[in-house]
Amino acid sequence: MNTNVDLVSANGQMAQGEMANQFLNNGKLNVGAMRPWIHEDGRPYITIYKGGDPKVPTNYVTSLQTNATATLRRDEWKQLDDVLVEVSRTRLGGIQDLLEKGLTYNLGNAMGTTVLEWHDVSDAMEADVTMDGITRSRNDRPVFQHNYLPIPIIHVDYEINARVLAASRSLGNPLDVTSAERAARRVLEKLEDMLFTNTNYSFGAADSRGLNTIYSYVNHPDRNQVALAVNWDAAAMTAALILADVQAMKTASMTAMHYGPWMLYIPSLYETVMDLDYQTGAVNGQTIRERLMKIDGIKGIKVVDRMPANNVLLVQMTSDVVRLVNGLPLQNVQWNEEGKFITKYKVLAIQVPQIRSDQNLKSGVVHLA
Repeated sequence: MNTNVDLVSANGQMAQGEMANQFLNNGKLNVGAMRPWIHEDGRPYITIYKGGDPKVPTNYVTSLQTNATATLRRDEWKQLDDVLVEVSRTRLGGIQDLLEKGLTYNLGNAMGTTVLEWHDVSDAMEADVTMDGITRSRNDRPVFQHNYLPIPIIHVDYEINARVLAASRSLGNPLDVTSAERAARRVLEKLEDMLFTNTNYSFGAADSRGLNTIYSYVNHPDRNQVALAVNWDAAAMTAALILADVQAMKTASMTAMHYGPWMLYIPSLYETVMDLDYQTGAVNGQTIRERLMKIDGIKGIKVVDRMPANNVLLVQMTSDVVRLVNGLPLQNVQWNEEGKFITKYKVLAIQVPQIRSDQNLKSGVVHLA
């Protein structure tokens, strides 16, 4: 399955990708309208979310859509949605960290937001020390700089075989949701790649610093870089050297005026290294993981399977350093190709990790490589 990242330019004049072009041509994409279901009376209906608490049934309205092409029943949509919840619990933890720690910026109209305008701020105002309190202090004000972040649609296509669907209904078997599960996993993996790998996504004109680009932890231009002298899984590496590396990363973060709390992210090949004894032969000794967790301010050590080998990250987990721009969580939708008698399905999400720094180029991300 191929994962697609669709983008629309900041001025809304250019689109890249199938769904982006659909948005550009129609002016909007209504997720509720993309999930028609067959009622007991055999007619197609859609359910639209009106707003408010999504767990309250009265915040939804059901509408007959005589022109809609529905192929699934309501309970079959539920089976597809249930598998998305299960997949989201798998070991893909970077995005989940942002959600659990509340480091999110929720979009009110995800389908109608093609670019996010955000601001960074300069240092301003200094305190004066005088005896009379009359002397005027420096009178200045913060300078806000406008920046723009593309808001992508991440999606994967899959199909449900009509014969298999008919067989499941006639025999009373559950719907085979294997394709939806795989599609959801690909979308989540793409989100992790956007956060942890050396890839970026740009669309439209960028400023001199490239801030109209979606960067990751490992390629943001303002990240603090620390040199890795010896790979942590190399024979020459010692526990003391690993501790020194992490302490150097903490120092780099504090030099950039970011003081924690931090998460330490390591690649999968370093997971077993963390379980080695910090002091070889010590009775009732501690592991390397336990020793690193004693460093003040480090709140967790997490293995990231999608991160490149021999890369380590120390990230201050605050919203001025990183947040997830959250427009639309994983969704199953129906997709009809115009001019063709073909019904497909998509798993899509409108989410993007945003790595942030201030106007002084200070970042709370430290990259050891």
